Amino acid sequence: MSSDNKTAISLLNPGSETPFKTMSDTTVHDLGIDTITSQITSDPKEQQMIIRVLSGMNPDPNVAQYRQDVFDDIYNLPDMRDKLLGLMNQIDYLKDYGTWRKNAEEKPGLWDLMHRLDELKTFITCVESLHDCLSDPGIRSKGLKDLLAYIDTLYSDANFAQMKKDIKNISVDANSIQSVTIGINVNSRFEAESLGLISVNAKPFRKSGIVSNFADAVAAKDRLNEDTKWDGELRYEPADTPGAEGALDKINSTLTDAINYTSVIGNKSTLSKIPDGDGTSNSTFYLSNIASKMMSHLVKKLRSVLSAYSDISIVTISKLIPELTYYINFAVFIAKAKEKGMHFCKAEPVPAEDCVCIMNAKGFYNLKLASSLASADEVVDNDLVFDRDHVVFLLTGANRGGKTTLTQAAGLLYALAQGGIYVPADSFEYTPVDMIFTHFPADEDKTMDLGRLGEECVRFKEIFKDASSESLVLLNESFSTTSFEEGYYIAVDAVRALRLKGSRTIFNTHMHKLAENASEFNVSSIVMASEEGKRSYKVVEKAPEGSSYARDIAAKYGVTYEMLTKKD
Repeated sequence: MSSDNKTAISLLNPGSETPFKTMSDTTVHDLGIDTITSQITSDPKEQQMIIRVLSGMNPDPNVAQYRQDVFDDIYNLPDMRDKLLGLMNQIDYLKDYGTWRKNAEEKPGLWDLMHRLDELKTFITCVESLHDCLSDPGIRSKGLKDLLAYIDTLYSDANFAQMKKDIKNISVDANSIQSVTIGINVNSRFEAESLGLISVNAKPFRKSGIVSNFADAVAAKDRLNEDTKWDGELRYEPADTPGAEGALDKINSTLTDAINYTSVIGNKSTLSKIPDGDGTSNSTFYLSNIASKMMSHLVKKLRSVLSAYSDISIVTISKLIPELTYYINFAVFIAKAKEKGMHFCKAEPVPAEDCVCIMNAKGFYNLKLASSLASADEVVDNDLVFDRDHVVFLLTGANRGGKTTLTQAAGLLYALAQGGIYVPADSFEYTPVDMIFTHFPADEDKTMDLGRLGEECVRFKEIFKDASSESLVLLNESFSTTSFEEGYYIAVDAVRALRLKGSRTIFNTHMHKLAENASEFNVSSIVMASEEGKRSYKVVEKAPEGSSYARDIAAKYGVTYEMLTKKD
């Protein structure tokens, strides 16, 4: 992987040319993705990331396989997972709170420089630790191997290596700076005309007193320098006229002695403290402003050079933090669910042309419901197969018999599998879908203008228009808000149209007559079966059992003859 491809790294998208489509917020809610997400993490940003990934649909099986392999590594290597989480938190902190987030127009000072250096040292440590972490021999996924290749490229990149060397050479704890030596050019009136940084020192000046310092420097003629040559290899580096050297080389040369924590102050250097109240405080303030401006100019140059070394790297790696956090959050969640006795498997995406069954799910269950149960013993799993002869299922059964739960579970299988996550099933072989559509009962406040039936018809028309032969369409008691005759008439046409389009469909309904006539529409009837009058929550392929919608509703609200006439 070349350094030119740094910004293309992703653990979620291997570079598929097939476009992603996004589920509607309504579908996300209908499937219970928002509820599951809130159980996985309480962090709003992490919740948004999970929803964003799970709602992004792509029918390319290579995308699903790429993601599933990455998750497989992260789940099966818990030590690596924990180390990654710690590193990501550290890098995320640097990205969010580091001094490089300061406005470019802000005037940086020495404090800014030193903290910038400390942060870059931490970043280098993180990159090295990330490299070691991803060198785990248990890693199998292309995604994590590509990330390691990127880290290798970054690690061996000449700029990165130079940055590491430079920081090691000029890194100074800000608290250790005790003095700064500045060279001043003066005119005949002894007015400061320009200044240059000579050194930053780890020791303070010890000599004090205006007279003694001035006398040492200029009173004796032989003590006055004839030119600007300095003893002790001190250098004058004007801030406003940089030479051929880069800013980093300039600072390196002037800070060398400070790095070694040795005083570079010779007898030829002076420092005079102007007493307060003698009328010269304005000149002191003036010189202070010039010195600050000069220091700011140099530090800003150095900061710019260091930013050029690291900004691309830190931004690229930081972009991976939400992706890694997505996988890690799910790995922790599923590990806890397994401890409760729930079962999961790695899904198997298969291209449509290689697949006899476009979906073969064994032992699957509703993760949203299971997560709320006290014990995994209460979980009921089911089997379901979509193939060329079973594309549209009409699902009937007793009220509160599990129809909605099964319909929702099927959608969750696809969302989780295509998101790269283990699915709640014994096995799941499937052809990925390009979109999941749901047609569940709408909130009453959304049906005010069109009425319930009108709203349902408009919404279904939009779904049908956007759906394709690669889509999954889930209908929950659709067209049941009107009379049976009217609802049945609309439902027949909807089912026939979906069968013609070839969209994988589960239509759970109380219209048993619709399911009884399933063969006429070339669709299949499945039932949430009852055993001796008790709900089993198991789905079987057969004709409807004959319980009417009205009977279920009457039983729900206690208005059957037996319930009404029962004596207390």
